Amino acid sequence: MCSVNTPYDVAVIDEIQMIKDPSRGWAWTRALLGLCAKEIHVCGEEAAINLVTELMYTTGEEVEVKRYKRLTPIKILSQALESLDNLRPGDCIVCFNKNDIYSVSRQIEFRGLECAVIYGSLPPGTKLTQAKKFNDPDDPCKIMVATDAIGMGLNLSIKRIIFNSLIKPQINEKGEKEMNKITTSQALQISGRAGRFSSVFKEGEVTTMYADDLTLLKKILSEPVDPIEAAGLHPTAEQIEMFAYHLPGATLSNLIDIFVSLSQVDGLYFVCNIDNFKFLAKMIQHIPLHLRARYVFCTAPINQKEPFVCTSLLKFARQFSRNEPVMFDWLCRHINWPLVPPKNIKDLVHLEAVHDVLDLYLWLSYRFMDMFPDAGHVRTIQKKLDDIIQIGVLNITRLIQASQVTSEAMGIPVESLRTDERLPHAEVTEFSTNKEMAPSPRRARGPKARSLQSADAQLGTLGPMKAPLTERLIQQGLLSKEMLKQLEKEWLAQQDTHPEVNENRSSTKHKEKKK
Repeated sequence: MCSVNTPYDVAVIDEIQMIKDPSRGWAWTRALLGLCAKEIHVCGEEAAINLVTELMYTTGEEVEVKRYKRLTPIKILSQALESLDNLRPGDCIVCFNKNDIYSVSRQIEFRGLECAVIYGSLPPGTKLTQAKKFNDPDDPCKIMVATDAIGMGLNLSIKRIIFNSLIKPQINEKGEKEMNKITTSQALQISGRAGRFSSVFKEGEVTTMYADDLTLLKKILSEPVDPIEAAGLHPTAEQIEMFAYHLPGATLSNLIDIFVSLSQVDGLYFVCNIDNFKFLAKMIQHIPLHLRARYVFCTAPINQKEPFVCTSLLKFARQFSRNEPVMFDWLCRHINWPLVPPKNIKDLVHLEAVHDVLDLYLWLSYRFMDMFPDAGHVRTIQKKLDDIIQIGVLNITRLIQASQVTSEAMGIPVESLRTDERLPHAEVTEFSTNKEMAPSPRRARGPKARSLQSADAQLGTLGPMKAPLTERLIQQGLLSKEMLKQLEKEWLAQQDTHPEVNENRSSTKHKEKKK
């Protein structure tokens, strides 16, 4: 994404198929149509060729299409893996949630095997380190457990891709999460990681963990890829400012709602989902900011399901509104730097969120250099944090065991252990440490899958907030079983000392029932 006036000689836009993303596709559209470069190289899957060509013709640009054939073959195996005992060096098990990542990686290490772990929320440096460890022929780590994050930007020496499930949570056009089978495009993107030309394996293989998924995988891979028909758009700051001029009393959330409701686009475009933008707009609405600055804060590419990241954005905006630069010392106090290696999974998740906060600072520093002036120092501690997170990922099985011991000591089932929730819509990260593999949503398809996901979404949103207060406090580490027993004793003693209070309450309740 280019934000300078001086044009580059050559610019590259990768993963152009993301232009159809219902939430962030507009960023690729803006890059494609607004990038300051003499020549742009657009990389991506063939499904995007017709759309990109049509968009370029409307702007009068010349388009040259180059197709590249895969240099190594991929073979769909006739048998599923069935058991982790059948793993071989060069295998990569692909999961679509952290729960399965933690569960599968622990089971692999129980079998005396080392495994590398890659998932989306890991910092880029940690992903590269895990990839290097897996690719190193002299390293004993020869198994990988990963999400579909391996499908973008990583060169891996994978012999065989094994789909742990074919069901993936996806965001629809309305911004709602659904559980659906992976698309042909996604299946090809992931399968294509096996047997890469630059790897030690000259032929790739793909299969599934379970036999009843293998037939479905073959069907998915045999289907043609649906062409991308439209590119995402999002209201610009200038457009919102024009509306604000005519509607001076409207909030930013109202302005963007009005704009989208009145917008009309032709068949080459669609308006991206604005729920994430509105969420941030409402979160910082009470902070006095100029409209342009408010708009920029609301377009920040953050995970809004991470409470600590959202809180950090709020504090950044508040500092900005006071015209007080966010200095390095202030940031260190906010994130409690220096940080130590994680002791359990919850600590690891928090460190990943801190890394996202540092990314947010750097993103804002490109747009407000004077207010976020310490980008160099932030990059330095971000590298150190990357190393700390790497230690956690290398010891991920030990972190899971530590989490299990802590939860069992408090009398909490491991399956119920969750990360802290402080804001609405906070993502709930769960993990399983059972010896058997955690249940996978692989059999939930169609309407049933959507209904299951709807229920799961409600649980994920409300989570521990619907549980008893004592259980929530124990989960958050604010209350122990011993403290609970002491509180119970004090309560009983108080009831014995003041029995009339209890009688008055019972009498009041009885009267209310009679009414």
